[in-house]
Amino acid sequence: MPADFDATKQDLTRRMDGALEALKREFSGLRTGRASPALLEPVKVEAYGQMTPINQVATIAVPESRMLTVQVWDRSMVNAVVAAIRDCGLGLNPQPDGQLVRVPLPMLTEERRNELARAAGKYTEAARVAVRGVRRDGMEQIKALQKKHEISEDDERDWLERVQKLTDAMIKRLDEHLADKEKDIRQV
Repeated sequence: MPADFDATKQDLTRRMDGALEALKREFSGLRTGRASPALLEPVKVEAYGQMTPINQVATIAVPESRMLTVQVWDRSMVNAVVAAIRDCGLGLNPQPDGQLVRVPLPMLTEERRNELARAAGKYTEAARVAVRGVRRDGMEQIKALQKKHEISEDDERDWLERVQKLTDAMIKRLDEHLADKEKDIRQV
């Protein structure tokens, strides 16, 4: 029975989409001057003897465009949450108010915007490398099928071309996400 390109394409697409999703997660942690609950997702809090994601000890909200609020569920955890936010490397200065922690977002300097744009570029390049790795795996699979005579040389050429087109389309999507993120970073 001859091999089917659709199964190969689905697998490659799924793996390439994984690289895109990873890039989106990385981008969500880059501060752009507008408040987003995703900004605090990487923050871990020392809670009950172990490091716990902040969203498992508090609710994060965005009451205004330059402010996050963190409603801590357990009053005894407020100081740990404040310390975790302060020490997370985002340059934030949380202000406790009872069980509510206000996190104002300072204006971004031009230097910081450039750093964020460079970081976004590095994340995008890592995603491109991942997509190219998926392409390489797919091409190796196709060549192996041809060597086993499960597909013809014409099918091999056709499939390799289709894998390249799939890769080019995904790289274009990654670049579009980078352009959007850089535009977001540059906005005042």
